[in-house]
Amino acid sequence: MYYTTSYPTVTTGVSAGAGIWTIIALILAIIGGVLVHFLFVKAKQEPKGKFLVWLKDFLAFKTMWIEPIMKVLYYIGTIFVVLASFSLISVSFLSFILTLVLGPIVIRLIYEGAMMFIMIWHNTQTIADSTKKK
Repeated sequence: MYYTTSYPTVTTGVSAGAGIWTIIALILAIIGGVLVHFLFVKAKQEPKGKFLVWLKDFLAFKTMWIEPIMKVLYYIGTIFVVLASFSLISVSFLSFILTLVLGPIVIRLIYEGAMMFIMIWHNTQTIADSTKKK
């Protein structure tokens, strides 16, 4: 005969605790995000100190980091595809050649497609800055 218990197990307690903490973390993140935005980023007075000025510019997205990160990821992806293509020599010489030639081209097209959005942002920012000064 098999007996079952209706008592909660240890994993149920851990899961419930993680769920409650997730809700608390979400509420605290919303409150903290709103406070940082209105009390620091949108504050009228400029912060004192180089680090705080840099932090305010960083949080206000005046400094864009995506462009250098994407360049490094492009280099890493291209080198990876070229090196990984050599593992295909034993499988099929044709797949090796196609991956060696077309892999970097496909990665370049994806990179350029993503960079178009950044270039649009740069051009829009330049237009906005030139119209503000007049």
